[in-house]
Amino acid sequence: MNDNLIITIGRQFGSGGREIGKRLADLFGIAYYDKELINEASKSSGLSTEYFEKADERAPSALLNSFSINWLTGAGGIWGDGGLSNEYIFKFQSDVIRHLAETQSCVIVGRCADYILRQYPRCYNVFIHAPLEDRIERIISRSHGMTRKEAIELAEKKNKLRASYYNFYTDKGWGVASSYDLSIDSSILGSEETAIFIRDFIQKKDGMPKWEKKK
Repeated sequence: MNDNLIITIGRQFGSGGREIGKRLADLFGIAYYDKELINEASKSSGLSTEYFEKADERAPSALLNSFSINWLTGAGGIWGDGGLSNEYIFKFQSDVIRHLAETQSCVIVGRCADYILRQYPRCYNVFIHAPLEDRIERIISRSHGMTRKEAIELAEKKNKLRASYYNFYTDKGWGVASSYDLSIDSSILGSEETAIFIRDFIQKKDGMPKWEKKK
């Protein structure tokens, strides 16, 4: 097992988790992966990014209507009645996450990375949340023309999908504090100070200064 520093970020939709994750990666001078995992999984498996995009953080029940065509192939078991088996999609993506963790220090957002990398000694798992009003304000600010009602509905839908996905593939509860090393409300300090707080927390827990930001 290598000694790479891995930070996983779980997040409520609209909490600023992606922004905080990017800032953390910059503070530590390490790589950042979110949607990039889809491209990596596609290249690794040789499959179209379409499969990974449709399956992204969706539990099997949410996938049944995503692949409506009955595909035929000699690949031997990776195709289900509704298309590419979601278990194989999860496996391909999990293999990519493990490969990244074995080859470099990085921040990984979502996709059950905390569970997939649970055996890694320097993997620190963070969950970002925020009050509804703060999340709605952020969603509207980045979505031109979206109403408050639409923003609330979108947030509820996204969080429900993420929770179902996480709870299906892990033995933990999405958003439950005990599932993570740190659970933090991003509205208290704001994105920048939250990222700094998380950095300081990880440095103390990790016993740094054995880890130093790359020049």
